[in-house]
Amino acid sequence: MLASSWLTNLGDGVAAAAGPLLIATLTRDPLMISLAALVAWAPPLVFSLYAGVLSDRHDRRVIVLVANMARAVVLAALVVLLMTGGLTVATALIALTLRSVAEVFADNATATLTPMLVARDDLVVANARLGTGFITLNQLAGPPVGAALFGLGLAWPFAAQLLLVAAGIVLVSRITLPPRERPAAERGPDTVRALVEGFGWTVRHAAVRTLALTILIFNFTFGAAWSVLVLYTQEQLGLGAVGFGLMTTIGGIGGLIGTGLYGAVTRRVSLGALMRIGLIIETLTHLGLALTRSPWVAGGIFLAFGAHAFIWGTTSVTVRQRAVPHELQGRVGSVNTVCTYAGLVVGSLIGGVLATRFGVAAPFWFAFAGSAVFVVLLWRQLMNIAHEQR
Repeated sequence: MLASSWLTNLGDGVAAAAGPLLIATLTRDPLMISLAALVAWAPPLVFSLYAGVLSDRHDRRVIVLVANMARAVVLAALVVLLMTGGLTVATALIALTLRSVAEVFADNATATLTPMLVARDDLVVANARLGTGFITLNQLAGPPVGAALFGLGLAWPFAAQLLLVAAGIVLVSRITLPPRERPAAERGPDTVRALVEGFGWTVRHAAVRTLALTILIFNFTFGAAWSVLVLYTQEQLGLGAVGFGLMTTIGGIGGLIGTGLYGAVTRRVSLGALMRIGLIIETLTHLGLALTRSPWVAGGIFLAFGAHAFIWGTTSVTVRQRAVPHELQGRVGSVNTVCTYAGLVVGSLIGGVLATRFGVAAPFWFAFAGSAVFVVLLWRQLMNIAHEQR
């Protein structure tokens, strides 16, 4: 499973650079180019809840296999169209949308496999290793490889992702899962009732409810600030395109540092305390970036934030996996995904409005103030969140 995750993350990182480049090559219309970002954000919002129902109702390994096979078919068709010169902007957007939809179902089901394969006490280590692959391959290695392959030929990055997805399919097919508490063949409630059950469980469970609200509201503030990051690096830090890329790379390096320290940190600090510390770091990150005009200071802040983002994300996943029953992992995970993307989308709209009216620093001041208020409101609950056993 780890090998499959790492390979498909590399493929996703390659595609993260190649997709927008492909649309920008086919058209210079800003609206059409912006749709390339929309097709990446919209599918998780639209399909995550239903993907969660399927994961809890059917064989999760089969779902991963079928979803990745569908993704492979779409990629193969895209490669053929590119090689024959038959690709249009509309066809490219449709292909990228279908690929994103398949990823939603594959990612949701994959996330439910970890607690089925790993003992509860080892989830911290397992999620840290999965996160290492995401940071190093999806965020650091994949995009520059995708851009380089795109320079060699438009079809190359998508052919590379096709091969990596195919390797992931082979690896997942070799996984043997333990028996589930609810047999895969058992028919669960209808879709609406199943969704209500997942939402209801999330709302009733204090720890998981707090996690979902934290991710939702902190992504309002994070999305507001990060939506104008490219303008911030240019106008407030005085950097060009290379400088913007460098700042994001520094954040990835911080994530690598977080992966190296995670095991030692979690042996000495409780998960609840880590969550408190992480939210303080995120709040101060927004304040520091709002105040500074120095690329050196901003680079240090990005480094610390990258480490925090990895540690917070891994801790959040571990807490949820420990608390949620196996038969609800898919649906509760999908609620978490919807909160994540809803916060980012709404936050990016807020950030755009604030930056337009008050300047590029305004979203960071908004993010600092909003995060500070939320930390105060959640302070007591966060200390006990990691110790819930239900």
